[in-house]
Amino acid sequence: MSGDQKDCRGISRRDFVTGAAVTLASVGAGAAALTPLMGAEEIPTVDEFIQKHYRRLTPADKKKIFARLEREIEKRYGKKATIRDPKPIDGVEFAYVLNIGRCIGCRRCVYACMKENNQSRDPQIQYIRVMKLKKGSVDLETSIHDYPPEEAADPSYFYMPVQCQQCRNPPCVKVCPVKATWKEKDGIIVIDYNWCIGCRYCEAACPYHARRFNWAKPRLSSEDLNPDMGYLSNRPRYMGVMEKCTFCLHRTREGRYPACLEVCPTGARKFGNLRDPDSEVRKILENERVYVLKQDLGTLPKFYYVFAK
Repeated sequence: MSGDQKDCRGISRRDFVTGAAVTLASVGAGAAALTPLMGAEEIPTVDEFIQKHYRRLTPADKKKIFARLEREIEKRYGKKATIRDPKPIDGVEFAYVLNIGRCIGCRRCVYACMKENNQSRDPQIQYIRVMKLKKGSVDLETSIHDYPPEEAADPSYFYMPVQCQQCRNPPCVKVCPVKATWKEKDGIIVIDYNWCIGCRYCEAACPYHARRFNWAKPRLSSEDLNPDMGYLSNRPRYMGVMEKCTFCLHRTREGRYPACLEVCPTGARKFGNLRDPDSEVRKILENERVYVLKQDLGTLPKFYYVFAK
C-alpha cells in the first residue's frame, strides 16, 4: 500500500495528515493544548504535516525542505548545519563484516555512532549493543550488554556487537502500514522520519532489536551536534518516530567508512562493496568461516560475523 492508497477503513495517511494540518492551522486552541506535552518548538508546522513521502519529493521540494530544516537547526542549536541527500551508487551493495575474535568489547563503536548520528543523549539512544557472552556459546538470551567498562577485554568472554543487519528480506519493511521504511538499491534500510507514524510495528518485527523509538523528545546539546547531515540518516529526529543504523549513509555513499569502523582499536570491523570481487569484505566472506545471526529466520542479513584472529 503506498502512502496515498486507502487503508481498510477507507482513510489514507494523506487524508489523516492533511486533515490534522487543517485543524492545527485553523484552531489555535488545539495547538496551544499540545504545548505542555510536546513543547512549543515541537508542534509540527502545516508544511511538515502535509509533506509528501520522500520518494515523491522533487528536487525543488527537497531544496525547500532542506533549507527549512537547516534554518530550524541553526535556530535551535546555534550551529549551522548542512543537510545532503547522497544517493545509492550504481553497482554497490554495502556489507559489514565483524571479527568477533578481535572485538574486545570496549564499546568505542557505540559512542562513535552516537556522536556521528546525532542520537539523543537524554534519554540516551544507542544503535549498537555489544553483547558479552561466555566462550563456547552464542546464546544472546543469556548475554548482557550493560556490563561496566572495566569488564571489557575479559578473556573468559567474547563480545558481539549487534546493530541493524540491513537484511535483504527485511521484516521491518513488510509490516510498516504507511511505507515509511524501505530498502534502497545499495541494501541500506532507511526511514522517512516525517512519514513515520510511530506505530512501532517495525520495532516488533525486527528480530535483532535494532530499531529505536523516541518515547520522549530527543535531547542533544549544541556541542554534541554533528552538523554534517544526511536527510535519510543523521538529521535530528522527533519524538514519536523510529530510528536506526543506516551504515552512516551520509558518509559511506561518499566513499568514507562508517564512524563505528574508524574508531575500532583492534580492526575488528570491515566494510565495503559486496558486489566488488576485489573488495576486502568479499575476500573475507570467500575465505573465512562466516556466521550469520539468526540465519534460520530467512532475513538474509548483510552483516556478517567471523571468528578469525
